[in-house]
Amino acid sequence: MKDTSLDQNFDRPKLWGTGDLNAFFGLFTNILVNTLVLTSLCLLVVKMPDAIVYGRVLPALGIALLVGNVFYTYIAYQKAKIEKRNTVTALPYGPSVPQMFIVVFMVMLPTYLSTGSPEIAWVLGMVWALIVGIIVLLGAFVGPTIRKYTPRAAMLGTLAGVSITFISMRPSFMMFDMPWIGLICFMIILISWMGRVRLPFGIPGGLAVIILGSALAWGAVFLGYSNVMDPSKVASSFQHFGLYLPYLTGDVFSLSMAQVWPLLVTAIPLGIYNFTEVINNVESASAAGDDYNLRHVLIADGLGAVVGAFLGSPFPPAVYVGHPGWKAVGGRIGYSFATGICISLVCFLGLSAVFLSIIPLVAIIPILLFIGLIIGAQAFQESPKRHAPAIILAFVPNIAEWAKSQINGVMSTAGIEYSADFGEKLAGNGVLYNGMSIAGGGAVLGGLLLAAIGVFVIDRRFNWAAVFAFIAATLSFFGFIHGHSLDFNASPSVTLGYLMIGAMFSLLAWQQIKNGEGISWEPSRDNEQ
Repeated sequence: MKDTSLDQNFDRPKLWGTGDLNAFFGLFTNILVNTLVLTSLCLLVVKMPDAIVYGRVLPALGIALLVGNVFYTYIAYQKAKIEKRNTVTALPYGPSVPQMFIVVFMVMLPTYLSTGSPEIAWVLGMVWALIVGIIVLLGAFVGPTIRKYTPRAAMLGTLAGVSITFISMRPSFMMFDMPWIGLICFMIILISWMGRVRLPFGIPGGLAVIILGSALAWGAVFLGYSNVMDPSKVASSFQHFGLYLPYLTGDVFSLSMAQVWPLLVTAIPLGIYNFTEVINNVESASAAGDDYNLRHVLIADGLGAVVGAFLGSPFPPAVYVGHPGWKAVGGRIGYSFATGICISLVCFLGLSAVFLSIIPLVAIIPILLFIGLIIGAQAFQESPKRHAPAIILAFVPNIAEWAKSQINGVMSTAGIEYSADFGEKLAGNGVLYNGMSIAGGGAVLGGLLLAAIGVFVIDRRFNWAAVFAFIAATLSFFGFIHGHSLDFNASPSVTLGYLMIGAMFSLLAWQQIKNGEGISWEPSRDNEQ
């Protein structure tokens, strides 16, 4: 519900409030974790030279994040000024987590393995990010319409599915893999941010987990009980300390179209995913009380990816899931600006190497699990109770895609190539890999469409259920959802299924008209409760 209350003592927007420190340490550590992870992926998986990672990728990412966070600080300030309230929370912004893994494992790593050149893999990653950014910019023209006609339960439900699977599951497993650090740090996060308990000396929860987690890890090392940290890496990490500034090159135009064309298979669905995720995150912020202009956000995100690609980053930035979480811990305007400044300094000064050597990841990844809890809960709290089954339905494709990624990891580790015979063996042991693959294709869009159909069925708006079923049929025909790749008639059985249920809903809508019930074509805004 939009916050329309006026602050009677309002003079001008406050750039910094008492809760901004909590939100800053939370968002900064969140983005820092992702920055450290993508740095590790570039160095250890794609085998990029240090000069590219610290001299090109990170500075390009740093400038994109700095400009983006400054922009979102500005629009939050303007919103607070116009609405005369100091409860406005800026949108969080950082490198897109799902796309971070996708560009590494679906674009750059296969290129590196086939060519043996990390440089070509890096350039191809930048081209991929550029394509994604262009698609998000195009989405700015249709995004507001999609938001207008799509039920809130569908948007928040598929966002919750992404949060719980791709953002929260891995951190939770890492946390329990080393519970003597991870579990303790997670409980501090819960105590501080959910229990609202003031920590000793007023230390923010995000800073507390860094201090305590690092103390536990290094204490165990010095006492000889653990080798989770390596003291020798601390000194060597400082060799990367220096000033690295981004610069514009034409690297994205150095490849032939024959090399670029296969990228469309993943870039187009992921571009659609990106602007769908932005729509969901803006809706999430609206449900928490801050209704931002969706078109402005989409344009900013698209430009961030395009500019970052031209400067050297293959990692598209995006508005983050988690606005309600930072609002809940008191974040307002200043936390976004402070995060942009600090994370850009990390990227410009080569400090990610230092952080990787000093701070154990297991100490700060519980923040991602916290975000998953908040977003998962919001989907139910901010939607009508009757739509709860539809929200659960939105989880299914995301769970399927996540489970498939785990199986893929196992097969890759074991050196097994998937085949029909191997698929039958998996099915014989209860692992329905083919079904997972189909259900999880285009998971974000697929979950949104399934949940929207569920909402309209619950509300007996069969005309709109038919519309969304036919949209799903069209998208599945081209492989945007429930498909292994982009193609004509990519998933014939799925397309046929959606066409049949679309016809069924059309018949039910016709019967409603025949029985005098009447149907409405007005969009349903569930937030007006």
